[in-house]
Amino acid sequence: MFFSRFIRRIYDEVIHLSTAQHALFWLAAVSFIESSFFPIPPDIMLIPMILAAPKQAWKIAGVCTISSVIGAYLGYIIGFYFFQLIAEPLLDFYGYLEKFNKFKDLYTEYGAWIVFGAGITPFPYKIITIASGVVHLNLAVFTIASIIARGLRFFVIAWLLKAYGEKMRLFIENNLGWLSVLFLVLLIGGFALIKFF
Repeated sequence: MFFSRFIRRIYDEVIHLSTAQHALFWLAAVSFIESSFFPIPPDIMLIPMILAAPKQAWKIAGVCTISSVIGAYLGYIIGFYFFQLIAEPLLDFYGYLEKFNKFKDLYTEYGAWIVFGAGITPFPYKIITIASGVVHLNLAVFTIASIIARGLRFFVIAWLLKAYGEKMRLFIENNLGWLSVLFLVLLIGGFALIKFF
């Protein structure tokens, strides 16, 4: 119960920041910390900011993407150097430690796909950035997968909001989970078909 109230309070504060005078700075900050330890995704700031200033949609999505990728390096560093000291208690605090241990074993074969998949879906990206550091995933692979995934996620949201406005905001907020998973399934299916033929 305490944890739910705590998350709700943070969520309400982040929504408030999206209308603040320096909202772009706060979006960058939230995008940065969400990639390594913060529980609230930057989408909740991104959406109202783009709706308020659709002509700035690409700039807003760009700031969100760049900050998220830079923040992903912090998660990677935490996993690489400080797993037992910082990452393990942090993952345990958020209830992600068990999920992390399951995903850790998949990295050897599917590291780039895991980073990419988590980057575009609602799956907590911080788990993936920390796990990437723990297993010492190739930094170039990690960077490329992060840039493509986070850019795709935030720029697609920006494009949809710019094109369809408030109706699209309601649709995205109500269906973000299954839309992201559907997109990932279609993308992987597309690559599988290319490999098959």
